[in-house]
Amino acid sequence: MRAEAKLGLILLLTPLLLWLSLLILIPHVDMFLVSLRERIGVGEYRISFANYLTFINEPLYLRTFIRTAVMSTLATMITLLIAFPVSYYIAKIARGRVQSALFLLCLVPFWVSELVRTFGWMILLRETGLISNLLQWAGLVDGPVEMLYNDAAIMVGLVYTSMLFMVVPLVTTLESLPDEVIEAGYDLGGGGGAVMREIVIPHAAPGIVSGCIVVFMLSLGNYLTPIMLGGKDSLWFTELIYSQFIVRFNWELGAAFGFLLLGLSSAIVWGMLKLTGQSLEKTMG
Repeated sequence: MRAEAKLGLILLLTPLLLWLSLLILIPHVDMFLVSLRERIGVGEYRISFANYLTFINEPLYLRTFIRTAVMSTLATMITLLIAFPVSYYIAKIARGRVQSALFLLCLVPFWVSELVRTFGWMILLRETGLISNLLQWAGLVDGPVEMLYNDAAIMVGLVYTSMLFMVVPLVTTLESLPDEVIEAGYDLGGGGGAVMREIVIPHAAPGIVSGCIVVFMLSLGNYLTPIMLGGKDSLWFTELIYSQFIVRFNWELGAAFGFLLLGLSSAIVWGMLKLTGQSLEKTMG
């Protein structure tokens, strides 16, 4: 019987191990080895950290790297500020069909591809778009207003793209908070701010951290939204990676950039977990 149970466990774990090995572990190991190669001739390489030194010594690369991290962090914070009250209303106030309808409204935009959603924002924000025409009609501006190709447009696209991934974990954790606990907080003399600060937010902490991790990862690795809404002058690190791999065929430098982005995301996620006192197991659970 024990042999059968062991065989069953192996069969259950085999797809997971194959997925982790073939699609994550082996490609990353290979990419790391590629990043350590320095081209010294046609088909000739040597092992060195020249590609990483190139990143450090080139101000444009370093500036784009920092800018991507800061913008992704800001997008995560804005998404949290917008998603938390929405999630609280869905989880603790709305009931029945209203609750289902609100959650469906959060889900509807994701029925179409990111490309279509981004084009939608381009249509709205362009100088001949709906928002510009409304501002002119209201007399707030004298002529067409171009709202594309700037950091604000990028931020709108990132927040809109990531909203669902913040709402879902927040709704899940807030729904597990008994209404009686909130009522007890009010009965003991706590105001709305105190109840939110002492009861609701601590209980929702795993969902907050989980949502922030997912949104930050999506924003940091996003390519389409910054390029389309930010224009040719937008500086986003994924564009540099794409350029090295596809345009310049410099796989060595592109692999180094990819690993730097992986290191940045891992460091910020680790710091977020330490800062909030959460564990990865509790957050993802």
